[in-house]
Amino acid sequence: MCGRYASSKDPGKLAAEFAALDATGGAAPGADFNVAPTKRVLTVVQRHPQDETGEADLERTERSIRVMRWGLVPFWAKDKSIGSRMINAKSETVTSKPAFRSSIKRYRCLVPADGWYEWKREGAAKQPYFMTPPDGSSLAMAGIYSTWRENDEAEPLVTCSVLTAAAVGPLTDVHDRMPLLLPQRAWSQWLDPDQPDVSDLLAPPSLEIAESLEVRPVSTAVNSVRNNGVELLDRVSLDAGEKAVGLDREK
Repeated sequence: MCGRYASSKDPGKLAAEFAALDATGGAAPGADFNVAPTKRVLTVVQRHPQDETGEADLERTERSIRVMRWGLVPFWAKDKSIGSRMINAKSETVTSKPAFRSSIKRYRCLVPADGWYEWKREGAAKQPYFMTPPDGSSLAMAGIYSTWRENDEAEPLVTCSVLTAAAVGPLTDVHDRMPLLLPQRAWSQWLDPDQPDVSDLLAPPSLEIAESLEVRPVSTAVNSVRNNGVELLDRVSLDAGEKAVGLDREK
């Protein structure tokens, strides 16, 4: 699963990288090197723009950077707390699960990331690793989103989930699951609001994508969500005596 990741770029940089507009309205979260469930995150969406009356212009679409909360709350949920259990959606079952099947047809997004963390079990302990592109480019994790309201008068809460797939290539040595990473050529199809069927994009990422990533052992400081700094991304030398320790309860 993908339960932690890093996102350090501001909306302006992401807008340039994803050919989008910054629609965060000054509400964007700052750089976060230990993004955890229920935090506010930056996403990329593509929708038909609306006029002052709320009528959509079906002749064109607009790609933008938006703020959402990580942990999808289905529109029919009675309580938003369900979102903490909906941070990931399996690509193999996303089209059939009641919580996700509406979103995968109509509300898809990209979740940009510097990289994601995963923990490899070594005996009774776990060693964290950070998977990241060596060139500093952003990963585009496939996501879905939903809008929930507590009541008719309440402000809408927009939440998202990251899709996961079977790990491939060298990543299988760390964990059997990974985020569903989409190459740039697939972004337009994934984000297209008029395309309900994206089943051809739900296969595990290519071996080429997996082999292009650096698999970096990092400090167990990332185990605690209280720790949040760029030093969490630093490589540690396991040969120099660094040892994995048990995970904090917050993982």
